[in-house]
Amino acid sequence: MQPTPNHPLVPPRLAWADVVRLAAILMVIAVHCADPFNVSPEARANPEFNFWGSIYGSFLRPCVPLFVMLTGMFLLPIRESMSAFYRKRLLRIVVPFLVWSVFYNLVPWLTGVLGLGPEVVSRLFAYAGPHPSQAWADSWHHILLIPFQFSTYTVPMWYMYMLIGLYLYMPVFSAWVAQATARQQQLFLAVWGITLFLPYAYEFASRYLLGVCAWNSFGVFYYFAGFNGYLLLGHYLRRHNRLNLLRSVLLSVVLFGIGYALTYLGFRHMTARLGISEEQLELFFLYCSPNVALMTLAVFISAQQIRLSSPAVTRALANITKCGLGIYLTHYLLVGIGYSVVDALRVPVAIRIPVTAGLVFLAAWALVALSYRVYPRLAKWVLG
Repeated sequence: MQPTPNHPLVPPRLAWADVVRLAAILMVIAVHCADPFNVSPEARANPEFNFWGSIYGSFLRPCVPLFVMLTGMFLLPIRESMSAFYRKRLLRIVVPFLVWSVFYNLVPWLTGVLGLGPEVVSRLFAYAGPHPSQAWADSWHHILLIPFQFSTYTVPMWYMYMLIGLYLYMPVFSAWVAQATARQQQLFLAVWGITLFLPYAYEFASRYLLGVCAWNSFGVFYYFAGFNGYLLLGHYLRRHNRLNLLRSVLLSVVLFGIGYALTYLGFRHMTARLGISEEQLELFFLYCSPNVALMTLAVFISAQQIRLSSPAVTRALANITKCGLGIYLTHYLLVGIGYSVVDALRVPVAIRIPVTAGLVFLAAWALVALSYRVYPRLAKWVLG
């Protein structure tokens, strides 16, 4: 079959989707650059750090949901066999995931071998604490646990576990998506929307609602909950969003404003309470929450209106998309280095998070793009 204008072998590139991916990459890097402002009680006790950590941290929450929406938009419904899908998709993420999980867990030990003190490890990893171990036995212990959980040094890898789970689930979900009508998909999304309120119901009403109890975690809406809603939302909006530019912008401003206000005010409320748990700290930052869903929807539908005519910009965005997984996998080690740079430059606290994120993004992009250029075969396996 030869490509024709009506039947191209390669579908036209969606530049706006590349813009969404770029926004998501920048947001997720900035989220980790905000960790020193939000993670430790000492940082939250600093009014300036607490304020700016809340401002930026609340703004950045759509990052992961945007990635998942793009996954659903491009992959649902799946047109290949289950085995072919698993070979193609799972291998692409599992191998880099394992390589970088091992590497990150070896970094504390490697710093000790190089004669560097544990304070370097604390600087590189926001969750490492003031006295991280540099012992080989502890690094090896974390490596052995990779199939089961991420460690202090591989915090961003939680996303890879979740993504692997979505890929395992997608062929099953896809069978329904392929035959479901728009109305049926709307019904699923409506019920999923209800599940987004459950974390707040469990926190402020009762832990045991809708059948959830000490011996059962699977309540009425459990089977509609989670990131699969974002998968379907991306698929649905790609095919059924008919809003024009003006309506998209107006709706996006309203949705993002409401979602951001709820996220910011809720997070500030929780951090003002004494003795809160880690789960309570993260409550209003949860990706599967109504406030974050509103912000994510706002970014997505506004981005769908983007039209790009510059070939240079389109090529750059396409390259960022190609390097996206590699940027995600490599950026975490660069965050601590980026903070050392902005500290040395005495960057004001108010802009420290975006400046660090910009530096980390450029460094990670350059590193990954160079790897693809110099060692394309190796980079494909190591960087995705």
